[in-house]
Amino acid sequence: MTTTTKPAAPVAAAPARRLGAGALALRQGRLEITQFLRSRESVVFTMGFPIIMILIFAAIFSDEIAPGVSYTQYFITGMIATGLMTVSFQNLGIWIPIERDRGVLKRYRGTPMPKWVWFAGKVIMVVVIGVAETALLLAVSVALFDLDLPQTAAKWLTFGWVSVLGVTACTLCGIAISSLARTARSGSAVVTPVALVLQFISGVFFVFTNLPTWMQQVAAIFPLKWMCQGLRSVFLPDSFGAQEPGGSFELGRVALVLGAWCVIGLVLCLTTFRSTTRRDG
Repeated sequence: MTTTTKPAAPVAAAPARRLGAGALALRQGRLEITQFLRSRESVVFTMGFPIIMILIFAAIFSDEIAPGVSYTQYFITGMIATGLMTVSFQNLGIWIPIERDRGVLKRYRGTPMPKWVWFAGKVIMVVVIGVAETALLLAVSVALFDLDLPQTAAKWLTFGWVSVLGVTACTLCGIAISSLARTARSGSAVVTPVALVLQFISGVFFVFTNLPTWMQQVAAIFPLKWMCQGLRSVFLPDSFGAQEPGGSFELGRVALVLGAWCVIGLVLCLTTFRSTTRRDG
């Protein structure tokens, strides 16, 4: 007698768990950080440039810029500001055209992933690398050059909001300026000269008040000058504010200008950003 057995009923596959908005953003952020760390040139330039520059300045200028204020104490503000600008404005302005030229952005557009997740990943990468870079720069300056860190909670609070507003403005402007590059190769040619000019006229490499008046006025249009000025209020004595062009550190104006550039950068991103090259249409 032959016994027949019924085939087992197929087991329904469990529905794939959908990630929440926060989880998607964090996963994209980890991907962006991994890609950044795999590019040795970007890591060395972004993380190493401010440290190399502060080492050079500290070796050349060993005297005081004012009573009780060393050159290192003054120029650390410019190095922090330019480091944050490098990881946001310069890095994004160069790498986004490369991703656009390779079709990465076009492929992202063809996936179910919301568009904002890609931008969130870029922001997370900028924040993580910017914090790491700043912490490393401060650690080196404290260990080698006796940098005096802020002593009050109010100073650290100012350090925080100036850095947040500055890196937000630079990130948005970096995304916006990436649309000017026609090809992957032209990204660096578009962004690097702008970054260098801003560094020279914004008090990064020189004492800001020693620059020609017209140069100070041009620098005052852009966010880097205000980032440096806000950070000087953190690392320099309060009395040093009298030597600023406005007679004080003008923290209210610093917040106003940086906030305005956040709005300008956002508008430019929304109106100019492209995920495809011009030849793709």
